[in-house]
Amino acid sequence: MSVEQNLEQFLKDVDEIAEIIQGLSSDDATSQEHIIAKADQKLALLKKKENEDGIRTKTNRTVFNNSPAGSFPQSNSEMSQDSFLAHLEKDAAERAEKRTQDKALANALKDLGNEAYAKGDYESAVQHYSEGLEILRDMQVLYTNRAQAYIKMEKYQNAITDCEWALKCDEKCLKAYVHMGKAYLGLKKYDEARKYYKKITDLDGNKEKMVKGYLNQVDSQEMKDMQEKKASRDLEAGAENAVSVTQLLQKLYKTDQIPLYYSGGLQLLANAVKDCTTQTVFRTNSGFNVIGDNTVINRSLISKQADPMDVDLCLSVLTLWQAVCTGNEENQRLFISHPNVTQQLLALLSSDVPDVQSKTLDLLSIYSMTEEGRSLLVKHLHPSRLLKSLVIYVTLMDRRAVKAMDILHSLTLEQRLKPYFRTDFLSESLPLFNRLLTKSSMSLVNMAVFPLCIAVIGHLTEDRIIRSTMAGSLEFWNSCLLAVDECSVPAAGQAHQDILVALLGLMFNLSLEENSVIQGTGVDISTRCLSLLNSKDGTIVTRSVGILSRVLPQCTAAVGLSVQGGIVKKLIKCLKAGGQRTSSYAVKVLAVCTKQDPQAQSDVVKYDKKFATLVPLLCSEDEKIIGNTALCLGNCFNVPGAAASLLQSDIVKLLLTHAGGDANQSSVQQNAAIALGKLCTAEPRYMMRLRELHGIEILNSCMKYIK
Repeated sequence: MSVEQNLEQFLKDVDEIAEIIQGLSSDDATSQEHIIAKADQKLALLKKKENEDGIRTKTNRTVFNNSPAGSFPQSNSEMSQDSFLAHLEKDAAERAEKRTQDKALANALKDLGNEAYAKGDYESAVQHYSEGLEILRDMQVLYTNRAQAYIKMEKYQNAITDCEWALKCDEKCLKAYVHMGKAYLGLKKYDEARKYYKKITDLDGNKEKMVKGYLNQVDSQEMKDMQEKKASRDLEAGAENAVSVTQLLQKLYKTDQIPLYYSGGLQLLANAVKDCTTQTVFRTNSGFNVIGDNTVINRSLISKQADPMDVDLCLSVLTLWQAVCTGNEENQRLFISHPNVTQQLLALLSSDVPDVQSKTLDLLSIYSMTEEGRSLLVKHLHPSRLLKSLVIYVTLMDRRAVKAMDILHSLTLEQRLKPYFRTDFLSESLPLFNRLLTKSSMSLVNMAVFPLCIAVIGHLTEDRIIRSTMAGSLEFWNSCLLAVDECSVPAAGQAHQDILVALLGLMFNLSLEENSVIQGTGVDISTRCLSLLNSKDGTIVTRSVGILSRVLPQCTAAVGLSVQGGIVKKLIKCLKAGGQRTSSYAVKVLAVCTKQDPQAQSDVVKYDKKFATLVPLLCSEDEKIIGNTALCLGNCFNVPGAAASLLQSDIVKLLLTHAGGDANQSSVQQNAAIALGKLCTAEPRYMMRLRELHGIEILNSCMKYIK
């Protein structure tokens, strides 16, 4: 480049830098942001040019500077390119330091806003977030947090604006799309809400379940809106049923009437509520307050209903509640969240009047039929108290026991609802379960539904925290074992056998834990399960072997006693009978026993001639079965003559295939390699076959699996 071209480029750079400097002094924040970005870009270009040239363009450094020290010159001719670059670099460093300080201050304001939001002080939260944005305008989280606060304040348009700014900061901001959906839902723009919720799954496919929940909310809100519009139109048109509901509500608002007055009016009202529209008319005309605000009605709901008029009034209330809640999610939500309803429902469940109990169960059954209804029950009622109130029904000999267990079964079956039952579990629920399993209590329960009651307890043990609590209770384990004894007597009928199956399922879940209580009771547990291996019921046998597969590894003493009790012979019989799950448990027990007890090794060789039952398991598709079978065989090769019994088989190839295979569980390769090594050590004649298959090289490569 010629001197003239260099000078021309230099002057052009000076003009641009001067323009940048002038822009930095602007009071307009938007202009400043634009100029800062331009300055950063210019600085990058100058550095890039310097790196490409390898040297700096030399110019006359002698300049006249009449401006104050430290300030930028005002004339294009007053500073060289190097000086401008130095000033620009210094300015960039100062701005970077200032941004760091601004970010720290903005984060502090964000934290203050979060604290205010958590306390429900949404106006203060908005103020703190706004102050943070004045300091740092491109801080995305401040926009989304403020949008969330605006939604709580029902300032939906403000929330949408904030979300739009957040998306300008980051077009993949999921929170912005969530809050946009909520804001449009608040504005009753349902299609817009769905559009923004669906964009979440476009960005992250793992959020599909969350988005489904949001879309369900949109559908519910839209349905509610449509119902209320139709109800309003029917009232305006003078539709008979809709008008009847409002007229009856007005009459029931009268206070200090006798119970008979309210009872008759509630019955008439229940008969008038015939469809979704009349249910909506009831809701929109404060129907739930007719009961909730009435002293006479409320008193009858929480009393023991000794007075016939109180009983009649209770039944009328329950009939109405059932009529207005059946098939109407919005009414269900409004009813269950109404003040005093929790106390009333729990009181009605403990009523001395069978008809009141039955009607209350019918009402709760409406909720148990849907996913949303079940959530409402456990969120608004006290789960432990509800559990206690319903479990007591297992002592009744009629349909009330079935209804109660069905409700509990549906509530505890859902994984997402189980954590709600953790509250007061140790102090309330566990003692209740202990009492149920005592001999005296079992003599009083409804034998037909008691298995379902135990299954409910089993469902709860699928929650890790609840399971740990139950499995760590020596009293509960002893209760389970006594109940097993009660159901295992020779004279026990089918009802006892069904209870036994449920008990074993519960114990199987509990034995998933590893703790000192299981170690201490391992002998008692294994003794019961060992005796049950003689059962003709396949489910009982499978669950008993499953419990043994989890308890024996924790209790060495139980292993020795089980071997002496003939467990190997029984397990070989189970393996011959087949069944994937039973085989998986049985071969694991054999692996544990043969590892710890030489007698078990001899028993396997004795009862499984030439390993005719075990060797075929090496061809299983279940890696656990293969790994435990290889371990068991390796242990048994210690018995003299055991290895030689397989000389006519292809055992070397089978074990070598697994030792050098690509199983997901390294224990498969490890156990197969060890078994092969023991096989060849016990019977040298296998070495020739091993060499033919290049087994030495394969075994060397397997050393990484040997721990």
